[in-house]
This record gives sequence, C-alpha cells and structure tokens, in this order.
Amino acid sequence: MTEPLLHPSIVAMVSLAANIAANHPKKGLCQLERLRAYGIAEEQIDLVVDIARHLRDEAGQMLDAEFDIEARLDASAASLAMPLAPTFSAEPAKAACCTPTAKGNACC
Repeated sequence: MTEPLLHPSIVAMVSLAANIAANHPKKGLCQLERLRAYGIAEEQIDLVVDIARHLRDEAGQMLDAEFDIEARLDASAASLAMPLAPTFSAEPAKAACCTPTAKGNACC
C-alpha cells in the first residue's frame, strides 16, 4: 500500500471545511476531534472554520441574489398563463475573486 499524499491532519482540515461549507448534517465534528487529537492549535482550527463559514454564507448570498433577479417577472407578462423563461447573460457576473471573512481572514 502506498503512503497517502497528504498528512492526515491536512485531510481532516479539508474535510472539516467541506463539511461546514456544505452544511453537512455531521457538521465535521469527527474531523474536529481528529484535529485536536493530532495537536492542531485551536487558532488554526478556528481559521479553517471561519473561512468555511464565510464561503458557505457567501455562496448562499450569491444564490439568493441570483434567485431574486431571476424570479422577477415582467409586469406586462403577468397576465400570461405561462411564466417567462429566465434570461441569462452571456457574460458571467464580475465579482471579487476573494473577499475576506468577517474576522478579516483571507479565503484564497
């Protein structure tokens, strides 16, 4: 068997962040315990949690904003029986690549 390419603590950090960002029902608590058992500093764990929460919240805000835009119907079409198809721009929205977390941590 070959050795893993990443240290188990890195795998646990990535998994913790993914669990939080994805709103996984298990919440990453298993990974949290593993990180503590590996002796990872609470400050490092807090940083991972902060970034994961920021990305989760940012994604939710972006999806909500897109929904709000696409859900608005043209007032003149309100009398039509069939709803209008959503319109999509050929140009993707220009947004900042990385915004810092509320605590000021960089996420990229």
